Amino acid sequence: MFRIEEVHTEANDPKWNMPYTPALKVAGGSLIFVAGVTAAPVYHSHPHRPEEFTGIPDDPGAQTAMALDNLEGVLSAAGATLEDLVQLFRFIVDIDRNQDAVNAVLSRRITRRATSTTVEVSRLATDPRLVLELTAVAAVPA
Repeated sequence: MFRIEEVHTEANDPKWNMPYTPALKVAGGSLIFVAGVTAAPVYHSHPHRPEEFTGIPDDPGAQTAMALDNLEGVLSAAGATLEDLVQLFRFIVDIDRNQDAVNAVLSRRITRRATSTTVEVSRLATDPRLVLELTAVAAVPA
């Protein structure tokens, strides 16, 4: 039987109201591992061609929405949704400037708590105008 269970330590206290859970235990399902997605098109030239990314807005919230659209598209192709995420890695350029906008969009679009890791990076490989890259693991029934 497919099941996703939140895992907490004895120190868990609902007063903390964290937007993620410390761990999830998946039983009886299949895992989907998603490569990094940004606001850039999922399919683009390699080596990268800057002109392919000219339509990407500077606004971190708008970039987050576009990255989530790309993530949703990949998950959908694998038979999953954002609600099936069990792990989300966030790579953010300039956390002080961009994290609040990123968090606001993520909290509206991803309502099921997954595990989460955030890393500040100096730049993303695809294009220097990008401020967020997401990579994820989702779980679905086998």
